[in-house]
Amino acid sequence: MTSISREPGILVTGGAGFVGSHLCDRLLAQGYSLLAVDDLSTGDPAHIAHLLAHPRFRTAQHDIARELPAEARSVQRIFNLACPASPAYYQRHPVQTTLTSVLGMWRLLETAEKSGARLLQASTSEVYGDPEVHPQVESYHGHVNPIGPRSCYDEGKRCAEAMAFAYHRERGLPIRVVRLFNSYGPRLTPGDGRVVSNFIVQALRGDPLTVYGDGEQTRSFCYVDDTVDGLVRMMESDIEGPVNIGNPEEHTVLELAEIVLRLTGSRSRIVRRPLPADDPQRRKPDISLARSELGWQPRVGLEDGLARTAHYFRELLQIGTRATIDLAVSDVT
Repeated sequence: MTSISREPGILVTGGAGFVGSHLCDRLLAQGYSLLAVDDLSTGDPAHIAHLLAHPRFRTAQHDIARELPAEARSVQRIFNLACPASPAYYQRHPVQTTLTSVLGMWRLLETAEKSGARLLQASTSEVYGDPEVHPQVESYHGHVNPIGPRSCYDEGKRCAEAMAFAYHRERGLPIRVVRLFNSYGPRLTPGDGRVVSNFIVQALRGDPLTVYGDGEQTRSFCYVDDTVDGLVRMMESDIEGPVNIGNPEEHTVLELAEIVLRLTGSRSRIVRRPLPADDPQRRKPDISLARSELGWQPRVGLEDGLARTAHYFRELLQIGTRATIDLAVSDVT
């Protein structure tokens, strides 16, 4: 891979978020200078507090749907991770979520064009909706409800992809698009509606683990370190994408619950609730393209990753958290 110039640097939007903060760690460790932008609607300042004194790290609280700060207009690389990924949050704030994905993407594309930057869009497996093709390959166009309760996220991400490729075709803008599948790990927010954080927090508190429907729906969980490795490799690749970044190991939600109970030693019971609208029944990436073009594949197994994540949450719950989101919202990422 070619190296990223240290100057004028890298912009990471959503830099105080779950994946974004881990990406900032990786880029700084590799010697790059960067600006992290986040409106802190779902990002947490604690995720990047350890970076504030770093000489090559700057941060700004900002909504990317508004004109970007002046210092963001001269960067060489842009990683766009600025969109609420918490199902609980984006179903309560669908307008903001749509504007972040669509208007925010337009702002970033305009900035990239003016500065000559390459832009990477962190898209999502949600663009496939409730898929009728399994496993999901990048050429599959998806099966999405455009007006459902999750459409602000699903269609927002689909539109952001469309805009990226429009700028690439019409104006020659260098873009990269990845589709992330169920990333998990330390710095997930307790109660954010994602199934891994829901189950671990419920298990550690001794609360019932909430399973929606019969629990036979499947997901493919990718540890955050592997996700970040895929993002960095994709940015410096020679292809625009889209490229799936996810772990092709498929697990039912019930299997996940049982693993969490065993790893945490919890005696919590499993309770069932009705399946939410448009909940995907199966989710598994085909990562042939990532393997062949990026030399990427996940390295952290599910039990190892869950053990690391449970350790993080165990410490977090001991010192108190900022979580204010109802755990009753289903996982939809």
